[in-house]
This record gives sequence, C-alpha cells and structure tokens, in this order.
Amino acid sequence: MRRRDALKAVAAPLVAGAASGLAGVAPRAGAEGDPAAANGRQTTMNSRPLMTVRIAAAPAQKLGTVPHGTRLIVPVTGGDFEGPRLRGKILPGGGDWLLLRADGVLELDLRITLETDDHALIYMTFQGLRHGPADAIAALGRGEVVDPARYYFRTVPRFETSAETYAFLNRIVTVGVGETRPDGAVHRIDEVL
Repeated sequence: MRRRDALKAVAAPLVAGAASGLAGVAPRAGAEGDPAAANGRQTTMNSRPLMTVRIAAAPAQKLGTVPHGTRLIVPVTGGDFEGPRLRGKILPGGGDWLLLRADGVLELDLRITLETDDHALIYMTFQGLRHGPADAIAALGRGEVVDPARYYFRTVPRFETSAETYAFLNRIVTVGVGETRPDGAVHRIDEVL
C-alpha cells in the first residue's frame, strides 16, 4: 500500500465523523455554544471615540518624483491629543512620509510620539489615504481651508506603549477620519469594539 493511500484510509473515517457531527448544528446568534455569545463580543462592528489628535507641522520637504509617485516629508513640530481616557501633547520630531500616486491618491505614513499628561510615552503610527475632487485637493495643496466633506481622508492608527495605564492601546484596532488644515491636520480616532 502506498503512503498516500494509507493516509487517505486513515483520514476518511475522521473527516466523515466530523462532518456528520457538525451537520445541522450551526448555532444561532446568541445561542449557547455560539462563540460570539461565549466571549460576550458582538459580531457587528461598533466603535467609540478614543481621541482627537491635532498635529502641528512644518512646511513639507518636497523630494519630487520617485519610482512610485511624488514623495513629500512633513516634519511634525508638536500638537496635542485629548479623549475620554487619555490626553497630552505630541512631541516634536515625528513626521508624515507622504506619497502622491499617479491616480491622485495621497498615501500617508505618520509616525509620532505622544506624551500623556502623566508623562507616559506612546508611539503612534498610521497609514491612510486622502483623495477627492481635483479642485479640493489643489486648494489643500495651496494651504487653503477646504470643507472635509469634500474629500476622503481615512487612517488606521496603531499604538505601542510600555505604560501599564495605557497598555489597552496595544490591544485595540482604531480607525480615524482626518481633516487637512494649513498648519497641520486633525484626526478624530475611534476604537473599534
């Protein structure tokens, strides 16, 4: 008997038994044995406000055309953040590495350090996209104020900290909605529950 045939002979009864044991046993939502009910988590997506981040920035460093688009680097000079469970300031020294693609979409790659009011340090990064009608994007490029409803600006922030008080940040998923302003950006960040 070849090895493959032997494995099939051993596996066939196991697969058949598992399949017959599971037939017609799909738990309804909230039923006993339902994994979502067992751990107390919902299967629908909900969120709650985590914080608003206001970033102050220096003028962009324009590297020009690179292989994947036009590269700009925006040094972060400061700012602040505030939410129900944390607040503080943004330390200078971070930055946003921007790539303007040929299709008009701006890819964001932000890296900053937050310092809470009680002096804990939190490393925050996010990737995101900004795009919209050509006239709105051109106005933003000239430093003009544009209604944020006229363009798409979404981010996926991540956090790292060793501070026990804020360790919950290491274990959550967050999403943000951004607004470009002449002196920086404002991000409203929600925790996905």
